[in-house]
Amino acid sequence: MNALETASAWLGEGRKVALATVIETWGSAPQPVGSQLVVDAEGNFEGAVSGGCVEGEVISQAQELIAKGGPKILEFGVADETAWRVGLACGGRIKIYLETVV
Repeated sequence: MNALETASAWLGEGRKVALATVIETWGSAPQPVGSQLVVDAEGNFEGAVSGGCVEGEVISQAQELIAKGGPKILEFGVADETAWRVGLACGGRIKIYLETVV
């Protein structure tokens, strides 16, 4: 099952859901543009937007977004202090569009 199918199934179960989609990459990026990760309010997730190096931060941001609503763009890169904290030290950069799904 892909992330959109999972999001649909989770919404059908009454869960609140956010969807993260890779919208840009530069240099060495572990997942291509279009890769997706779906997250529910409890922190359950399926899919991937990196090689595991930023998923924890994306899941945390998704849970906050589910509580507040609206879209958000996240950027991670080797020069970004957050990237080192979450482990994106591959030399690339990724931009992720995060949105709630209703």
